[in-house]
Amino acid sequence: MNRAKRTIGCIGSLLILAVISFNGQALADTPKIGVIDMKKVLSASISGQKAQGVIEEKMKSLQSPLKKDEDELIALQKEMEKKGSAWTDAVKQEKAKAFQKKRNEFAAKQDSANNELKKLREDNVNPILKKLEEIVEKVAKSEGYTLILPRNVVLYTSDATDISDKITSELNKVMK
Repeated sequence: MNRAKRTIGCIGSLLILAVISFNGQALADTPKIGVIDMKKVLSASISGQKAQGVIEEKMKSLQSPLKKDEDELIALQKEMEKKGSAWTDAVKQEKAKAFQKKRNEFAAKQDSANNELKKLREDNVNPILKKLEEIVEKVAKSEGYTLILPRNVVLYTSDATDISDKITSELNKVMK
């Protein structure tokens, strides 16, 4: 799936470049193209690091009770495997029900934790991405870029086209 997205992105980029090239008469200069590594910008920016810190802290607080529940499930499963042959059918059924109930509760807690982390990511990262779009547009206009692409859709680019550091610097200025 990811490979398909990348291929489609590359094909789209090539089509855009072809259109720009064929319409070269309309452009006074050669197209100026930039590439941004979004992961690098988010991990290097102050606001991105703050968001990541908030998310990691919450993840740790959610993992502790989940780990305890997981350990209880494993212990119950081992008990059922070791002692199961000595138990009566009624005891086996009772233990199986208890195990199934714990497993369902564990799965529900995991889903809840994942949803909470997803919401936290959205709340902390989406404002950064919105500001990032504004910054990219501002830099593109001020420095005469015709096209700026995310690094993950480009098969090859020279280091000279990577403007990630410049974008990170601008993001740090704007989101103090």
